[in-house]
Amino acid sequence: MDARIQFRVDEETKRLAQLRAESQGRTLSDACRELTEKLALEQRLANEQDAWLTEQVNSAFAKVANGKTHFIAHADAAAHMQAFKKQLKQKD
Repeated sequence: MDARIQFRVDEETKRLAQLRAESQGRTLSDACRELTEKLALEQRLANEQDAWLTEQVNSAFAKVANGKTHFIAHADAAAHMQAFKKQLKQKD
């Protein structure tokens, strides 16, 4: 089902926008539709990213609650990461 979107702009803005759209071989309605579809796609992607992040956080908390994870000190994690990076550089 299609929906109608209406908004108000001054006549000069509308005139200039129509000229620009026409110079690109499209109508002002086409340009507005494309912008709306682009914004909707960006929101869909943001929603998917938010859902993925929520899933990851919930999964991490579930592992903690089930005792399937353990914590290490920051210094130990930093040392482990440095050793890992050194190992990667040696492979090159």
